[in-house]
Amino acid sequence: MSQKLGKMRKLPKTITEKELLQLVKATKPKKYKLAFMLGFYQCLRVSEVVKLLPEHVDKERGYLHLLQAKGAKDRDIPIAPPVLKGLKHLPISCSVRTLQRKVKELAKQVLGKDIHFHTLRHSGATFCLNILKMDIRHVQFMLGHSRITTTEIYTHVTPDSMSKRFEEAWGDYIA
Repeated sequence: MSQKLGKMRKLPKTITEKELLQLVKATKPKKYKLAFMLGFYQCLRVSEVVKLLPEHVDKERGYLHLLQAKGAKDRDIPIAPPVLKGLKHLPISCSVRTLQRKVKELAKQVLGKDIHFHTLRHSGATFCLNILKMDIRHVQFMLGHSRITTTEIYTHVTPDSMSKRFEEAWGDYIA
């Protein structure tokens, strides 16, 4: 649990990359596969995924251009290699509600978990920090947050990542 302004809040659930790939493998329409991967690897909001158009993809520079995202902010973020091939299936051509329902339904069937589309965003931010070792400021920019404290909500320390960092830092001292 995290504490903010005296209230206790549950930390958001996350899934691993392996679980994402299970979800993607079990998904039939390619537009949904791409949507789930954009949510995870690009840390996009569901509203950003449904607004993404082919002309927002700059393959030459390797960037996605997100227009008027939350807070009426534009941002360019690098394209994650796992989503590159799937971008040919843009636009997603479905509603926010449809994507939310689809991820919830499939995650229950495939993973036995009750997750939301926003879980993919949280999970992607955690993946960027713990697995890709991205700096939190880069993750902040990728998520489109103006305050680092907002990004910190998306960062999850897992026992495995903590243990690995502990070993890296103290490896010479551990007998």
